[in-house]
Amino acid sequence: MHYRIVKEPMALLEVDMSAGEKITAESGAMVYMKGDIEIKTRTREGGFLKKLKVTALGGESFFVNDFMAKGDCSVGLTGPPIGDIIRLDVKPGAGFIVQSGSYVASSSGVMLDTQWQGFTKGLFGSEFFMLKVTGQGELFANAYGGIVQKDLAPGEKMTVDNYHLVALGESVRYNVIKVGGMKTTILGGEGLATECTGPGPVYFQTKNLRELVDLLGINQRAETTSNTGVSFGGFRIG
Repeated sequence: MHYRIVKEPMALLEVDMSAGEKITAESGAMVYMKGDIEIKTRTREGGFLKKLKVTALGGESFFVNDFMAKGDCSVGLTGPPIGDIIRLDVKPGAGFIVQSGSYVASSSGVMLDTQWQGFTKGLFGSEFFMLKVTGQGELFANAYGGIVQKDLAPGEKMTVDNYHLVALGESVRYNVIKVGGMKTTILGGEGLATECTGPGPVYFQTKNLRELVDLLGINQRAETTSNTGVSFGGFRIG
């Protein structure tokens, strides 16, 4: 199986497969297929409560699609944000915590779950739940804007705005801190940030989805009785 990420920042993931290979993708992620591919729709792996957590709390769909190659073929996949797609190499004991709503696709052997951070460790802006990625294989995530990777040495620290943080290596220790005082929070557009301590990789996005939502005048977490609209990263659009 071969992967290519093309057309960034309008990123598209292209996967070339041989007979018998399979990739699992988020519902609605397919852009195109070429060749003999069988699609099987199923619920996520794990028990019902785990599936429900990933769906309701992690911002992902309850159903996923398995694209199974019957011969040499390819499939194009993408996510909703206008931005880069990154490949995360997941290994036993070297998983990741990633931004909710960013999952695009993964190979066999990768497991998704949610991780509760509590009110004192709410990462990624207003989200109290993130996706915890474990197992072995590749996971592809999509975020708003360009994605930058910084590798921290043991004990090296880095502070990242919560609305820019995309993913952390499982080995990275983190602590949510307040940036500046009340005046800075109200007038300076800053507030909570995450202090990351190495070793391990830190991924952040160059653009802030919250600022885009504010610019467009979209109501965050609007109370509605309808099921219309799109939810991403803690925001409902539509």
